[in-house]
Amino acid sequence: MDVLIIGGGLAGLAGALDLAQRGHAVAVVERRAYPFHRVCGEYVSNEVRPYLARLGADPAPLGLADIRRFELSSPAGRVLRSPLDLGGFGVSRYTLDEFLYRRALAAGVQFYLPATVASAAFDAATNRHAVALADGRALAPRVVLGAYGKRANLDRQLDRPFFRQRSPYLGVKYHLRLPGHARDVIALHNFRAGYAGISAIEDGKLCFCYLTTRDNLKAHGGTVAAMEKAVLHQNPHLRAIFHEAEFLYDQPEVINEISFAPKQPVEQHVLMCGDSAGLITPLCGNGMAMALHGAALASAAAHNFLNDSTSRPAMEAAYARAWQARFGARLRVGRAVQGLFGGPVLSEAVVGALAHWPAAVQGLMRRTHGAPF
Repeated sequence: MDVLIIGGGLAGLAGALDLAQRGHAVAVVERRAYPFHRVCGEYVSNEVRPYLARLGADPAPLGLADIRRFELSSPAGRVLRSPLDLGGFGVSRYTLDEFLYRRALAAGVQFYLPATVASAAFDAATNRHAVALADGRALAPRVVLGAYGKRANLDRQLDRPFFRQRSPYLGVKYHLRLPGHARDVIALHNFRAGYAGISAIEDGKLCFCYLTTRDNLKAHGGTVAAMEKAVLHQNPHLRAIFHEAEFLYDQPEVINEISFAPKQPVEQHVLMCGDSAGLITPLCGNGMAMALHGAALASAAAHNFLNDSTSRPAMEAAYARAWQARFGARLRVGRAVQGLFGGPVLSEAVVGALAHWPAAVQGLMRRTHGAPF
């Protein structure tokens, strides 16, 4: 086996498809069977379209929503509106991941699913990784890509510093229908200690996803519904969504311990990509596009090593440099902007100021999003 990819999200699936099309033997370990839902904003910047087209995975047949406008509301309901220069598309992870999975299967990628990795270590004597699956199977790939998402037990095994720090954030996602909601708008609505995004996806549906803190949840009895009524409803735009929408999940998808702390793109010879390498705040960037771009960078670096064009140290250094060059500043700006929101007074002031300063809004978008690749 040339490459083992741990995690079958966007970064893992795109990397698998990319490397398989370059002629390498690729396998993916994913803990769930496709299709399934993930907590995700489900908006993708158009910067990824050329790359997906090169992979033979143009998502146009999926009934994408074409998103061209951006709205941002303060906790009290004050609204900032701006065009999206590059724009993007909306599609559920349930649909997009299944689409890429089918493309990867057709390209010859082997899948272990549902399956989990119990341990992964690098064997310097063989210049390969020794990976054990939870069911006892042993694998010895030449290259490992870590694309398993925001947080996993493998992070503990690799002793990654961020894993030792508790994160206060949790994410909640619904799909819903809301007649009259503009399908070309992505809106972010602030509330106390959090914000929610809503945008169109396929089949006339909307993705409604929000980020908040455990403290917000604990303060309202530990139930999502009580917190929503007490906190999110204070923003009139969010209150209207909850009152008027048809919610399509019996229960929301929820994820805990979302960490925006810095991470390293290479850990113990594993090339990290997607959320495993670094997570941008939803308010400030597009994590789905970053995952796909990271997969492109990791695939190019791995390909050069597998073709004996470069050494392992050179592969790892080249990938780390490329990753930092593309995403390092974007993540730093995102963390800084994140600090401006969450508190009602500061959020009101920032939204009010930016509403009269459109050049600043466009500048922030350029600093936190990428160019077509």
